[in-house]
Amino acid sequence: MRRPILNNISLRAIESREANASPPLMERAGASATQIALEMLADTSRAILVVAGPGNNGGDGFVMARLLKQAGRNVTVAFCGDQDKLPPDARQAHDAWQATSGCTLSSFPDGDFGLIIDALFGIGLARPIEGMARDWIERINTAHCPVLSLDIPSGLNADTGIAAGPVVQADCTASFIALKPGILTADGPDMCGKLIHCSLDIAITRVDGEEISPAHFHRHLKPRRRNSHKGSFGNVAIIGGASGMAGAALLCGRAALKLGAGRVYVGMLDALAVDPVQPELMLRSAQDVAALADVIAIGPGLGQSLQAGELLSQSLECDKPLILDADALNLLTQGTVLLRKVAVRSAPTFLTPHPTEAARLLDIRTEQVQADRLTSAKALAQRFRAHVVLKGCGSIVVCPDGRWFINTTGNPGLASAGTGDVLTGVLAALLAQGWEASAALLAAVHLHGAAADYCVAQEIGPIGLTASELINSARQILNDWIAKA
Repeated sequence: MRRPILNNISLRAIESREANASPPLMERAGASATQIALEMLADTSRAILVVAGPGNNGGDGFVMARLLKQAGRNVTVAFCGDQDKLPPDARQAHDAWQATSGCTLSSFPDGDFGLIIDALFGIGLARPIEGMARDWIERINTAHCPVLSLDIPSGLNADTGIAAGPVVQADCTASFIALKPGILTADGPDMCGKLIHCSLDIAITRVDGEEISPAHFHRHLKPRRRNSHKGSFGNVAIIGGASGMAGAALLCGRAALKLGAGRVYVGMLDALAVDPVQPELMLRSAQDVAALADVIAIGPGLGQSLQAGELLSQSLECDKPLILDADALNLLTQGTVLLRKVAVRSAPTFLTPHPTEAARLLDIRTEQVQADRLTSAKALAQRFRAHVVLKGCGSIVVCPDGRWFINTTGNPGLASAGTGDVLTGVLAALLAQGWEASAALLAAVHLHGAAADYCVAQEIGPIGLTASELINSARQILNDWIAKA
């Protein structure tokens, strides 16, 4: 299943288009979220608090209050606003609630609630919350009961996922119409809790982005022909492994081998005769492996020596799919010649930066990258005419044609040394087996995160999860996907 992602501008356009729809959009949103609330609080004896704000998000809350009361629930509304300044639809929802003789308070109540519904602020908020609303968010976050946020946790930027001030910590978020970038990346996943997409029966004809799912690469999930040999599945070259950093190149090579590449050559800057853990890897000098490969990955443990720079320059001139990771990305920033070579390549190029590497490539600060991860990833893809994955919470994939995606698999166990090297190896393996460029990157990123989730489900991590442990899990998941396709 492909779940669409829309930014604020696109969502506002849909809301305008649906302004005269029947039933009204606000009624549909309130009804969808009411069903979620009833499932979250099955105990009919517990009271529900709806915290409503001064805009349309508050209007959704008033609709829910009315419907929950009609369902026989004990509902109280705390209203942080002026009824005379509510937008028309929200004012109508407010008046309909008042007509039920429901309890509306202008201060945050004390009491033992079974559920709090956060309807303070929606997707339009782009400033830190202050004053009474700030105090109310702090009260919500210390209430010791489940919290359901409507559309987005109040205080979270819907386009960037940045929490510039206090933000509601939701246990569940009902995202109306489509997903938003900000609930999937940066601070969003920590704030949203369980994410439920409520389409409201609206047909979306054009998406801004999509959440990555196996549907994006399903056509490549095919069993291997029985009449196959190692040459059928491509050759990968890994270039890296300078002194003291051999492990990075070996991790990358092991991942490429176990994810299905026919042959894996590891070009080591630091001489090493054999990988005792994975003797199937063919260790060669770094200068020799590019000519043997169908796909080149350069950067894991590469270092930033003169020799490393020469190897990168040579690799950029190869007419083969090229993955640039780790020190290869850092070396690019040391001279305009290398940067130009990336941009003029005709074969697919893949950049896999973490935020600090992305900042160096864009000549900005890491904080600026993280403040708007999507814009940063788009800028890299455009500048280098490359397929880009900006790693981090909610990794963002952008294709050279501007299409973008956000990944939702993975967990904090990936925040350890070597996991990026494994991702590079997985991607190299899929490319070597003939996967189309964008499908290979989407699959590698999604699979990499899914492997971490699988490990945690097996009680391996997240604390202490190692890069090595990801590889066998990724192999298992890929084979399962193919078996079920």
